[in-house]
Amino acid sequence: MNQLTTTTPSVRFCGIDWADDHHDVAVIDEAGTVLVTKRIDDTAAGLADLLDVLATYGDTPQNPIPVAIETSRGLLVACLRETGRPIYAINPMAVARYRDRSSVAGRKSDAFDARTLANILRTDRHEHRALPEDTTLVQSIRVLARAQQDAVWDRVQLQNRLRAHLRQYFPGFLDAYEKASGGLSRPDARAVLAIASTPAAASRVTKAQLRAALRRAGRQRGIEAEVDRVQRTFREQQMRQASDIELAMGHQCLALLRQLDAAAVSARELEQALLAAFDTHPDAEILTSFPGMAGISAARVLGEIGDDRTRFIDARGLKAYAGSAPITRASGKSSFVSRRRVKNHRLADAGYNWTLASLRNSPGARSHYDRRRALGDRHSAAQRNLYNRFLGMLFHCIQTRTHFDEEAAFGHAATAPLPAVEAAA
Repeated sequence: MNQLTTTTPSVRFCGIDWADDHHDVAVIDEAGTVLVTKRIDDTAAGLADLLDVLATYGDTPQNPIPVAIETSRGLLVACLRETGRPIYAINPMAVARYRDRSSVAGRKSDAFDARTLANILRTDRHEHRALPEDTTLVQSIRVLARAQQDAVWDRVQLQNRLRAHLRQYFPGFLDAYEKASGGLSRPDARAVLAIASTPAAASRVTKAQLRAALRRAGRQRGIEAEVDRVQRTFREQQMRQASDIELAMGHQCLALLRQLDAAAVSARELEQALLAAFDTHPDAEILTSFPGMAGISAARVLGEIGDDRTRFIDARGLKAYAGSAPITRASGKSSFVSRRRVKNHRLADAGYNWTLASLRNSPGARSHYDRRRALGDRHSAAQRNLYNRFLGMLFHCIQTRTHFDEEAAFGHAATAPLPAVEAAA
């Protein structure tokens, strides 16, 4: 380890090359001189070593040494954030390009990357933004929102796999449930499939068994009519696989069904935990005052934008982060405006659901969407333009702590009647 050569107070910068079980640390001064390099373990002892190194080179609560690292997650980042020091999460692709400035030959090592990260802060700190100072509540909402979204995506993927599998040997079950709201992810559909996983089993299932399965799934109304409909569908003539193959595919179906059941339960439990946490946040009422912004969508938006009021300098920063603002590529006499592909994809997904729902209950939003379509925008472009406008309103409402006002937002269009045609038609 290099030793400190001067006691003169100066600006220091720290870079950490992150790995699963260890981290390489480098501290440099304002002239770019490497003061120390050290490898620490990803343990409490390693964190203590890191804090001791920083303290040795002038780190104080009043003047903390900024840290650059290639990730915004993990225990190391969480513990460093608790100390109150500025943490800069640098994109690994950006680090690779900075690396070329110091090594024409393409040299790379963990210690070299740590020095590169520290030099990024030394030369271009103003071009990067520290991690926002979000409250622990909104950080927990972000964890739950992303987990719930992942569980929903897993459920949809498993539902699609199960549908494709049933089509290979049991299309009659798809005829019974695929067109119903919720499809194969419906609790009653999954309960019936558990006792009728093959055409042979379905043809033998009794009304009493179907009735019991529907009740186990929580159905309370229209049970007899549903039993008659399902049994009638199961007993219609259909193409069949050989009996041995059909039985084997039935076992595979039950395995997929158990995975789908687990994904559905996980999504439901995470949704309940997410809504419980979101309802306690001070910004919850502001977000849900927007048309089309229900609990889950609002929680996802809040989780991604956080509650640090200084994170975005203006609404343009928020719009660029969400990907709703267009981007211009110009060179010489050519200029091209397109949608933004580098963005927070989870926030963009939440915005799609938000704006789609707003078209059904906000006259102003629907008028804005229809006007964009009349100007030649396709559905996705018009919806993205509406999302862009909503984000500007959201930024204003959060900064001023006011609720959404339809008339102030859209003017005379707010009083126009909603058309009967669906938004995506």
